Amino acid sequence: MNKTIGIVLIVIGAAMLIWSGFTYTKKEKVVDAGPLQVSVDKKKSVNWPPYAGGILLLGGVIIVATAKKS
Repeated sequence: MNKTIGIVLIVIGAAMLIWSGFTYTKKEKVVDAGPLQVSVDKKKSVNWPPYAGGILLLGGVIIVATAKKS
């Protein structure tokens, strides 16, 4: 079980090092006056620091290295 968690942490950590974040579009209503509705698309972004990916990667390697063989 620990080995599986370690491998998952390695994969997530490597992905976080490769991609520093992502952007998505959200539709928001600006005006809602009876039959008249006006909406606008707003871009939002999610970013994380690169050291977070490094910490997850390192933690995963340590967990895999110290896991007991089954």
